[in-house]
Amino acid sequence: MFLFCGSRNDRFKGLLWDGEGFILLYKRFENGHLSWLRHSSEAKELSARQLDWLLKGLNPLPVRRIKAAQPGTLY
Repeated sequence: MFLFCGSRNDRFKGLLWDGEGFILLYKRFENGHLSWLRHSSEAKELSARQLDWLLKGLNPLPVRRIKAAQPGTLY
């Protein structure tokens, strides 16, 4: 299955080859959005468990955390 997300992070499309043709999957999240990768260089392979999470509306990818600067620290 290949998954695609456009500029809106509240929906994605999937293409699945079933041996005879493609099945198009379209999922739109009513409440919230996903933290989706933005560039093809960031493409990831999802496990079956991660795909299950995605279909249930959960974020299958690790959350990227930004380290907060300590007061008085310059970067």
